[in-house]
Formats: sequence, C-alpha cells, structure tokens
Amino acid sequence: MNAIEIKNLFKTYKNGTEAVRDVNLMVAKGDFFALLGANGAGKTTIISILIGLVNKTSGAVKIFGHDIDTEFDKAKRLIGVVPQEFNFNMFEKVQDIVATQAGFFGIDRANAVNNSEEVLKKVGLWEKRISMARTLSGGMKRRLMIARALVHKPKVLILDEPTAGVDVQLRFGMWDYLRELNAKGVTILLTTHYLEEVQQMCRNAAIIKEGNIICLDSVRNLNKLITQETYVIAVKKMQSLSGIEVYKPIKVDEYTLEVDLNRDEQLNGLLIKLINNGFDITDVHPKGQRLERLFLSLL
Repeated sequence: MNAIEIKNLFKTYKNGTEAVRDVNLMVAKGDFFALLGANGAGKTTIISILIGLVNKTSGAVKIFGHDIDTEFDKAKRLIGVVPQEFNFNMFEKVQDIVATQAGFFGIDRANAVNNSEEVLKKVGLWEKRISMARTLSGGMKRRLMIARALVHKPKVLILDEPTAGVDVQLRFGMWDYLRELNAKGVTILLTTHYLEEVQQMCRNAAIIKEGNIICLDSVRNLNKLITQETYVIAVKKMQSLSGIEVYKPIKVDEYTLEVDLNRDEQLNGLLIKLINNGFDITDVHPKGQRLERLFLSLL
C-alpha cells in the first residue's frame, strides 16, 4: 500500500491562479521522499491539501488508502506535520504544547504526557520542558515543532522546510533522528531548499514547476542526469594557472580552486597538469551540487 496517493490533482484559487495542475504522485510506505520546487511552485499547496487546510478543486488524495474526502478523520490521524511557520502559543510551556497536541488526536492525558516526554527527549528538549516557548532559540522552536508533530505517533511525517534557521550541528542531529524514524517505518515527505538534505536522506524525489510535476525519479537516478561535476581542489600554495585555462578554473582563495568537469573530461588529467605547474595538492573532493544543478536547469 502506498502511504500517499495523489491522482489528477488540481487546485485553482478564486482569483484564477492555478496552483496545482494535474499532479499525480505516489509515495510508497516507508519512503523518504523529497518534493522540490521554487517558491510558488505548488509544494505548500499540495501539503495544505493533504492535511485539510486547503480544499482541492478536483482529483483524488488518499493517505494509506483513506480518501481525504470521505475518511478525513482517519487520514488525518495518520499524519504529523511540521509547517514552515511557528504556530504554537509562545507563552505556553514546552511540554504542555506537545501534550495538548496529543489530546487533539484522542489520546488521554496520561498517555499524552508519556508520549510528550518520549519525543522531547528524542529532539533534545526535555530539559526545556517547563520553559515557555518564547524563551527557546530558533533551532529549539523548530525541534519543538517536530516533537509536536510526532506525539501521536503518525505513520506519515510531512516536513515543510524543517531545518530552516537551524545551525549546522543541530541540523545534522535532526538528520540522524529523521533517519531513525524512517528506519522504524515512518514515511517522510520533505520539502527543503537544502539540496544536500535530499542527497543525504531521501531515496526518491519529485520536482514541481508552476503546479506541474516535471521530474520524478530516485535521487540516485536524478544525480546521474547531471553531466557536470564541480571539484574543490585544495593546494598548499597557489601557482600559475597558465596551461589549464581550458578547464576554466575558479580561484576561491590562495589555497583553493574550483573546477567544473564534464563526464568526458578526466579528473586525473587535470591533476597531472596542476602538478606539472608546481601545485602541491592536499585534497580533492566533489562539491556535491548535483541536484542543485539539475534543479536550476529545470526551472
């Protein structure tokens, strides 16, 4: 059974704007799926339809087989959502925010408190449980949103830009937690502008443009569509670039070069030329912008 099924989905607003046009999308049970697109492409509209905040114009949407038109309550119970904006009471205590959310899904108070303790510990907020939400940092508020979304133990977790405003260390920690959830069977639908997150965590992805899905494949296959790779080359001291101009190297600083290579160009050939020019190379690694290149080429 698919976790999410979207068939022939359309959404036209009263002003005539077609936000979503004939979208067909299947997210398998247990998948870690990325929905990518520029601002205004239709990502948030699709998510809003999934969770019942926006009414679709036409089409069919199911969550684990439950149609959102005829079985919305059953479908909603299976979903946890982390929206872009903070939408909790800033003057309420952290644990109360999470436990109260559980109550909205019919969980009694004792189990709600137990569940809230479990998820707050997982996201590293247990020590802040009696603090008012307004005292938290931006990254902590983001983790609070994740804890709130997970307190009723959903089968599908929808993350709309979940690591925006989170520092690098916390972001990596959140990646680990999300991988753990996914490994336990939670299906995750992610929207993000950090394409490294997609490459690190997601198995499949769709790219949406002007309300249409224009690309749908595994992340591995999407990476293969890119014909060019950027390499970062670290050196002990910058030397003359004479003789390698054909590679159009970019001098980042006195110790770093960046070079774009097509698939038919040999990295070894470039390195040999650099060495012959007197470069002492200390490190070479791909910059890791494959999906970003694909994304920009399709927009």
